[in-house]
Amino acid sequence: MANIEKTAILQKYLDLDQRGAIIAEYVWIDGTGNVRSKGRTLRKAIRTVDELPEWNFDGSSTNQAPGHDSDVYLKPVAFYPDPFRKGDNILVLAECWNNDGTPNKFNHRHEAHKLFEAHKDADIWFGLEQEYTLFDEFDNVYGWPKGGFPAPQGPYYCGVGAGKVYARDVIEAHYRACLYSGITISGINAEVMPSQWEFQVGPCPGVNMGDELWMARYLLSRVAEEFGVKISLHPKPLKGDWNGAGCHTNVSTKDMRKPGGMKYIEDAIEKLSKRHAEHIKLYGADNEQRLTGRHETASMSNFSSGVANRGASIRIPRSVAKEGYGYFEDRRPASNIDPYLVTGIMCETVLGAIDNADMTKEYERESS
Repeated sequence: MANIEKTAILQKYLDLDQRGAIIAEYVWIDGTGNVRSKGRTLRKAIRTVDELPEWNFDGSSTNQAPGHDSDVYLKPVAFYPDPFRKGDNILVLAECWNNDGTPNKFNHRHEAHKLFEAHKDADIWFGLEQEYTLFDEFDNVYGWPKGGFPAPQGPYYCGVGAGKVYARDVIEAHYRACLYSGITISGINAEVMPSQWEFQVGPCPGVNMGDELWMARYLLSRVAEEFGVKISLHPKPLKGDWNGAGCHTNVSTKDMRKPGGMKYIEDAIEKLSKRHAEHIKLYGADNEQRLTGRHETASMSNFSSGVANRGASIRIPRSVAKEGYGYFEDRRPASNIDPYLVTGIMCETVLGAIDNADMTKEYERESS
C-alpha cells in the first residue's frame, strides 16, 4: 500500500474524539546516544511539568541497566505540544534515574543543570547548528545514484533545484513540526555534501538548549520515519572528499552581549585554549574522522581561533569583531554530541567549575 494511502487511513483515526483523555509520549536518551519513546494515557490536559507522573522502562533493553535490576525511572523535565497527534496531546522530555535515587549514568542533564543554576547570573545563551545526513532504507545516501556518486561538492550548499537538493519535503515537515511544538528553531539550510542538511536551534538559555535540541532530534527522526528515511548523526558519514557533519556551538554571556563584550569573548577563548583536550573528549564519538584540518575544520590536535575563519577551532563572526560584542562559535563539536555535555563543559570552562559537578568526570562515568 502506498504511503499516501496509509496516511489517509491513519488520519481518520487521528481525528477521532479522545473523550477528554490525552496521550503523553515520554521521550528519553538511551545508552547509545539515541532517543526512545513510549506513550501513556492521562485523564486531563497538562498545564505544568509537576502534573506529569513519573514512569519507568526496561533499561536492559536500552543499554541503561542490567537485566537483573532493569527498571529505570523517567522524571519529566519539560513537555511540548505533539505535532503528530495534535490537540492537547504532548511530548514529554524525561531524565533517567536509577531506583537508588541516583541519576542514570547516561543522564548528563542533571550535572549540566547544576552548573547552569550556579552561574545563572551570567545568563549564558547557546545556539546549536545541527548537521545531519539522510540515508534511504537500504543505507544508501538518500537520492544518490545507485552504485555511484553525484557531482563533486559545490552546488549543494543552500542549493535550489533538482539534482542540487534532496528530500526537501522531509526537511520542511520537520521545520513545521518544530515550530508547532514550540522549539526555538531559528533556521534550516542544505549543507555542502548532497543529502546533508542543517537546522539551528537557539538562542536558548542554559539547560533549555539541550532540552530543545534533543526534542528537535526526536521530531526529525519521527518525521523521517514517515517518509522511510533514516537520519545519521555520524560526524563523517561518508569517507573521501566529502564534508563531515558537525554541531557548531554558539555561545554568549550577558557580559559578552553588551558593548565592550569583546574583552569577555577573548577571555573565554583564552580559557578554552587551555582545556582543548578536555573539550575534545566530550565533543562526539569518531570526531577524529572529521577534525582533520580539511573540509572547513580545524585539526583535532591543535587549538586555534580567528575572525571569520571557518578552519579555526573558535570562530569570531566578522560582525562581532566589527561591533565589539556578541558571541563566539565553537566549531569543534561533532554532529552526534550530547548537548548537555557540550554546553555543560562550556559553562564550566568559561564561567568556572563548581563543587561536585565535573562534565569530564561525568563522561568518564558513562564510559566506565
